[in-house]
Amino acid sequence: MVRYADPGVVEWVESSGGPLVVIPESALPSWLGADSDEHRADYESACEVDDWIGLISVGQEFGLVLGGEPASTAFLPQHGLFVRWCAAESEAEFLEGVGAAIEVAVWEPELLWDVSGPVVLPDAVWSGSEFEGEDHVRVALEPGRYAVCAAYVEPNPLTSLVLVQLRSLP
Repeated sequence: MVRYADPGVVEWVESSGGPLVVIPESALPSWLGADSDEHRADYESACEVDDWIGLISVGQEFGLVLGGEPASTAFLPQHGLFVRWCAAESEAEFLEGVGAAIEVAVWEPELLWDVSGPVVLPDAVWSGSEFEGEDHVRVALEPGRYAVCAAYVEPNPLTSLVLVQLRSLP
């Protein structure tokens, strides 16, 4: 994990070149990453997602693939969304642009995602047993159904980002 600001302010997860995936914590033992000889690698399934977001099977549950480009990604709980850094002069400028980006976002069609509880955001290449202390972000989601939608936004000429919003459904 990379920290561009003071420790604990915003925790970023980097990609090694492919997609990132949000995996229910309870399904981590089922995530095989890119090194599975037994089955088609989970990483390959994640790479087949052509949109900003998509769902793939992880054991008995589903993981949320953050597709598109391999952008640094953080979760901002105050907004209920993942932010993906495509371009910005600095972290401060990027984070200052999030509010404006939400205001002008044109959201793509939403997906429905059932979550059993907390989720983990790692690089999709690693297996669930390989995650270590600072190479992922844990997000404490409540169990339930979520509407998930994404938008690519350029809040100013030097800043572009992808927003992935999670909205809890009744």
